[in-house]
Amino acid sequence: MDIIIIEDEPITAEDLQDIITHLYPEAVVRTILSSVREAIAYFRNNPMPQLIFSDIQLGDGLSFEIFEAVYIPVPIIFCTAYDAYALNAFKTNGIHYILKPFDETLIREAVEKFQKLRSSFSVDKDALTRLLSSLRQPVPESQGSLLVHQADKIIPVKIKDIALFYIKNEVCHLFTFDHKTFYINKSLDEVQQLCGPDFYRANRQYIVNRNAVKEVSQTLARKVTVGLNVGFPESILVSKEKMTDFYEWLKNVS
Repeated sequence: MDIIIIEDEPITAEDLQDIITHLYPEAVVRTILSSVREAIAYFRNNPMPQLIFSDIQLGDGLSFEIFEAVYIPVPIIFCTAYDAYALNAFKTNGIHYILKPFDETLIREAVEKFQKLRSSFSVDKDALTRLLSSLRQPVPESQGSLLVHQADKIIPVKIKDIALFYIKNEVCHLFTFDHKTFYINKSLDEVQQLCGPDFYRANRQYIVNRNAVKEVSQTLARKVTVGLNVGFPESILVSKEKMTDFYEWLKNVS
């Protein structure tokens, strides 16, 4: 097994590596990544492993930010001290969720689950990757609409007519090009799966449509401020860790 560990506590990372290699001498822990920024850079420039062990709360953010910034079609075993993130973990490629402190029994159970999944696709070694990829395939915007709530009615809004999605008071809203606001019964993670390549997850609070982007400017803190052409009152920031990916999106989306 070719494995990468994402963990910002050196002792915990070493303990995890020791347990893995003790239980599975054939396993190779390729590297240990200790931050969101380091992990994003690594995955953009290196081949994917077969399996990832990942903590969730890292020193510079949540590991979910890594999987938002870079497409990683690899099963993930999350090891964390918090149970509050379980739902979000399984919205990524999470296949198992281990609460710290972990031991050999918990690690063995998680790896055995991975091995069972892998053996299920042994006829075609690329099948698991294709399956994970298919789960992320967007609905073509020409065919897609979302159901939104308006008073006591539910009405469809075409995805191509939506300028951005945003979270306000823990509720997901959308803002259309004709300046209408609706709320929808979905999370931003769910919206991200539906909208297609014309939309970009700028941060945890906003997803923007390429056609709504008027201009971008860079701050002294190396964050990008996105200016929109629809008169939306809030500033939308893209962190420095996602800058390269954001500019690639701006350049490549038609």
